[in-house]
Amino acid sequence: TPLKNYISAICKRANTSCISVCGLRSPAKLLPVPAATCLVLKSNILSALTPSKSRYNTVATNIQMKLFVSEGNPHCLKVLAAVEVSGVQCDVQYVNHEERVVPFLSRPALPALLLPSGLHLFSSNAICRYLFEVSGKDSSELCNQWLEWEATYLQPALLQALHLAVVQGKGSEVSKVLQGPLNYLEQSLSKGNTPYLTGEAVSVADVVLWAALYPVLSDASLALGERASIKAWFDRGAVMHSCQSAAQKVLQGKGLQGMKSYMQRQPAPPSSQCRDSQPCNGNPAESEESERAVSAEEMETAALTWSKGLNTCPMATSRQHPILPQEGKRNILLTSALPYVNNVPHLGNIIGCVLSTDVFSRYGRMRGWNMLFICGTDEYGTATENKAREEGLTPQQICDKYHAIHSNIYKWFQIDFDFFGRTTTEKQTEIAQNIFWRIHKNGFLVEDTVEQLRCEKCQRFLADRFVEGICPHCSYPEARGDQCDNCGKLINAVELRLQGQLEQWLDKSTSTGDWTANAKQITRSWLRDGLKPRCITRDLRWGTPVPHPDFKEKVFYVWFDAPIGYLSITANYTDQWEKWWKNPHQVELYNFMAKDNVPFHSVVFPCSLLGAQDNYTLVNHLIATEYLNYEDTKFSKSRGVGVFGDMAKDTGIPSDVWRFYLLYVRPEGQDSAFSWADMALKNNSELLNNLGNFINRAGMFVTKFFEGCVPAMELQQEDKRLLALVGWELQQYIQLLDKVKIRDSLRHILNISRHGNQYIQLNEPWKKIKGGDTERQRAGTVTGVSVNIACLLSVMLLPYMPTVSQTIRDQFNALSLVSIPCCKALAPLYVSPLFQKLEVDQIEALKKKFGGQQKTAQSAGSPPPAAGPAAAAEGEKVRELKAQKAEKAAITAEVAKLLDLKKQLALAEGKSSDPAPQKGKKK
Repeated sequence: TPLKNYISAICKRANTSCISVCGLRSPAKLLPVPAATCLVLKSNILSALTPSKSRYNTVATNIQMKLFVSEGNPHCLKVLAAVEVSGVQCDVQYVNHEERVVPFLSRPALPALLLPSGLHLFSSNAICRYLFEVSGKDSSELCNQWLEWEATYLQPALLQALHLAVVQGKGSEVSKVLQGPLNYLEQSLSKGNTPYLTGEAVSVADVVLWAALYPVLSDASLALGERASIKAWFDRGAVMHSCQSAAQKVLQGKGLQGMKSYMQRQPAPPSSQCRDSQPCNGNPAESEESERAVSAEEMETAALTWSKGLNTCPMATSRQHPILPQEGKRNILLTSALPYVNNVPHLGNIIGCVLSTDVFSRYGRMRGWNMLFICGTDEYGTATENKAREEGLTPQQICDKYHAIHSNIYKWFQIDFDFFGRTTTEKQTEIAQNIFWRIHKNGFLVEDTVEQLRCEKCQRFLADRFVEGICPHCSYPEARGDQCDNCGKLINAVELRLQGQLEQWLDKSTSTGDWTANAKQITRSWLRDGLKPRCITRDLRWGTPVPHPDFKEKVFYVWFDAPIGYLSITANYTDQWEKWWKNPHQVELYNFMAKDNVPFHSVVFPCSLLGAQDNYTLVNHLIATEYLNYEDTKFSKSRGVGVFGDMAKDTGIPSDVWRFYLLYVRPEGQDSAFSWADMALKNNSELLNNLGNFINRAGMFVTKFFEGCVPAMELQQEDKRLLALVGWELQQYIQLLDKVKIRDSLRHILNISRHGNQYIQLNEPWKKIKGGDTERQRAGTVTGVSVNIACLLSVMLLPYMPTVSQTIRDQFNALSLVSIPCCKALAPLYVSPLFQKLEVDQIEALKKKFGGQQKTAQSAGSPPPAAGPAAAAEGEKVRELKAQKAEKAAITAEVAKLLDLKKQLALAEGKSSDPAPQKGKKK
């Protein structure tokens, strides 16, 4: 099966010469890793960097370590308590919160421990565990699980609780936030029947959890409720002089208020911690998915596939353009909703359309499907005319300008189109007019009159999109003239008379294809009351001309014309475009969009193609997202609220991290929200501490212990169990992506790296490598299996984070990517950290930059509704008067009107209405 082949590909046993897991003919050794690149991403990795036990005492006594801490930082309370309890001699230096003590990090990181070797540890849990191991107190498996639980589940909840209590003064809400973690801790302590977390003696886990909880458990005003086991455990730590001393040094006897300066510098955590603060029942380090029981049969199946070769794995083939349908292949035509050219796309546009399509396109190619991914800018319509007036350009110049902006943004986000075109082309006119004439010939068009709002002053019909009022369907006060953003219904909607054919096609398509639930629901609501005639022409200048002689002054309405852009863009890509668009028996069509575009793709456009009766390919799979909001408000192209594509690349955050977070919060089943604080949390926990930590450790072990060659492997039950778990996660990944469940599938990638971290932590290869032959063999097996899983992750990551995927493969000296379900892992060439921590001040600055100014503009006084368009029209009038060399008095009067309109507009946007000072003169 594909699953078995995939597991075989990533887990093949190495030969006895330790060349590589896929038979590399010449050994590839690793380059030495500079000390500065050995970043400690997570507590689990520190053991790979520590000296052997025989040198611990020398390290502790002869060369003193330096520990950098700051007052009020709760993480520093942990490390100071660990110093006191362990008895390790450290030179403790107090610095301010903004001090950069780790030279190769661009942001402050405290606490930080400078080792005698010159390396830095800058994870509080890593430092605590290191100090205990230096003093000769090894960490047990259970201890390590508690450290994982503290970092993964307790800390996010504590962060929210401390922010509520210290920054917002809402101490009464702390109990609710901490209820889940505290209940879990209470149950575990009561069941353990031991005085401490791991037994009869204090462990590093007790010190870390005690110090983490001290600020909230020692404050009686928070009323966290009675939990007898926690109280008894906490009181045992409280009587220890070392713990009390550490608390006094950090909090200065001020309790929670002692952390105020530090907490005010932290980003506000998201209001809902759900999964992060609610651990499941079971081992504290395990998530819900990792608790899945593995049968003996599954383990033996994993072992069997491990022993098979890679000869059956198909290699990926490079794309040859033009891509055309092929016999015997699954031929998939992918379209992403065409973005309006008259503005810059925001993050909601990007995740709702092009980014989601790109993920599925990359995945499909890995699956060996024959894919064509086309998109382009939607360039006709009144919106473009108005934008041209605002900027003093022609509509074509506006289209040229913003098409380039869109193209550059998508390139930065690594959207891998096969062709990115535009609708202002001769092919668009040719195909749209052909469809019009066919519909007309087949009797599906009628002539009628519709009411439209008209401005008598400028002698123009007003564009629907720029008319606002109360929705007649749901009473939403800010409905647009063409569609209500609240209920999604069209205003003054008219439709083609093709309901019978449409319903017959829809029944088949929705039952056999992958239509998202919202796409089905929205489409049904349109059909429920019966279709009505819909206008397909508008009295505009900028659009595809209507070829009928009686309507030569009109153009096609944008929602008749724009979807035809899919066809014309494909026609500009290849003159054999009809092999895709008039081939419904051989081609599957996927449409990706946000939910507001659903009716135009499920009703309006299909009606046009059905009416043309020309064997057109109709949509088989309609994938619609819900809305992505921005913090506590909505993205709005017209109101300018939120982060836009050209701004994202100026943040200094890599595009792969943007891709990851947008896909992590992709609004698949309900609306979701972009949050700066949550983005930092997911980056630091999932990417840095989970995924990046595992990849880095796997490569480092090969580099450090096996001279850059993947060692021979002999599987034991623990290895088979891991391979079975990885196989199940991989199966879920494939099944979900096959159904375009992009967000849910991403979770299974993170689960695999989480399994890998737990596997490494349980087997401790850094210790076994120092033992006898049996233990060294065991260290080699653990290392080899980990490296192969890391290589698997590089393939699974490709649709989501293409640069990170390639970086991993470069570091592991892997062959070019092959198609799912196969990949091959070679010996690592070098290892270096994949991700960088997003620091508090960085996130706060970005949140202020992209949120505060926009909110100010939004909340400022409002100008007359037509201030923007009126100012543009007045500016055009002034230019015409100057060009005609009109009388000075006439020009002066119109300039005064223009300045007044601009002043109103500036006040509404929260800007100064004063004129800008002239250069070289004092204001």
